[in-house]
Amino acid sequence: MPTPFMPSESAGPQPRTWSLAVSGIAVVAVVALMALAWMAASTLLLIFAGLLLGVFLDGLTRLLGQVLPGSRGLRLSLVSLLLAGLSLSLIAFGGATVVQQGRDLGQTVTSQAGSLRDRLKGYGIDIPAFNAPSPKEEGAPKPEDEAEAGSQKPGGFAGLASGAMKSPGSLLSEAGSVLGPAASVVIGLFGALGNVLVIVFLGLSVAADPGAYRDGAVRFVPPRHRERATALLDGMGETLRHWLFGQLITMTAIFVCTWAGLAFLGIGGALILGLQAGLLAFIPTIGPLIAGAVIILAALASGTTALLGAIGVYLVVQCLESYGLTPFIQKRALDIPPATIFAGQLVLGVLFGLWGIALALPLMAVIKVLLAQLYIEDTLHEDAVA
Repeated sequence: MPTPFMPSESAGPQPRTWSLAVSGIAVVAVVALMALAWMAASTLLLIFAGLLLGVFLDGLTRLLGQVLPGSRGLRLSLVSLLLAGLSLSLIAFGGATVVQQGRDLGQTVTSQAGSLRDRLKGYGIDIPAFNAPSPKEEGAPKPEDEAEAGSQKPGGFAGLASGAMKSPGSLLSEAGSVLGPAASVVIGLFGALGNVLVIVFLGLSVAADPGAYRDGAVRFVPPRHRERATALLDGMGETLRHWLFGQLITMTAIFVCTWAGLAFLGIGGALILGLQAGLLAFIPTIGPLIAGAVIILAALASGTTALLGAIGVYLVVQCLESYGLTPFIQKRALDIPPATIFAGQLVLGVLFGLWGIALALPLMAVIKVLLAQLYIEDTLHEDAVA
């Protein structure tokens, strides 16, 4: 007979309890992993962008397999060559037009932004200008100060070598001071090109054999959970494929409709305005607002009638996207309320900057699959679709 007020142990094996030392090590390991992920956030998001490209190429390869039987390598090569040829054709035939319209559009937007700032300043609303300070402005280093500073440290490549010896991290800044403003442009181009090459390499590698990478990741899971982990990764890939194809259709429709509408109104730079509206549609909520601001500033130079027409085109395209394309195309892939998407963008933008804003929607798609399968289905034992 059990003693009153004394807990009685049930029969059978008891769950193993972790010691205090093991629990402390586990907590420290989790904190260290989170700190490492925080410090390498930009690299991890770059890898995620490469995985997105791999998912997109894998989807195109599967789609081509429905009409062209053959090995996966052959179909992936055809898809890659087709995309590369399409990109080169657009650059060759439309590159000059895009560059010219982009240059003209930049000058128009800058001048109209200045006029709008002056007009608002007349009503007592002072908006600071975003122009970079020139050397003649207050606080800029004077030529005699630069000469005096240059006389106190080695110049030319000797200064570059001494700076690299003191701090290897200052090598790029010293190179910029030696080579002039062109160095920062070249370094920026190399950085952007490097990111593009990393994304393309990761995308092609993953698309070449996605099953090998999935099985390799599943091997780190305990054997009794490997089947569930495989289903989880397959669900993530399917969701991202549907979202990417739907987003591509939406972006293309926005580009064509905006370009056609603005060209019909006779607004200069209609091609580049439609292109930037289509590309910015990849970033929900925030992207269309930026595209609309650029369209309005560009239309100000063509008069009031053109401005009202451009606003009408923008509103019609946004209504088509919000109430027609997105609910119809993305319903199967990603059904997240707009307020939740906007809140997620704000949080990811604060945490990870521009990368977080640009990749907010696919990241939220992955998080939704994790919550649906691991928490709603496995923990709550409820249907995630309901």
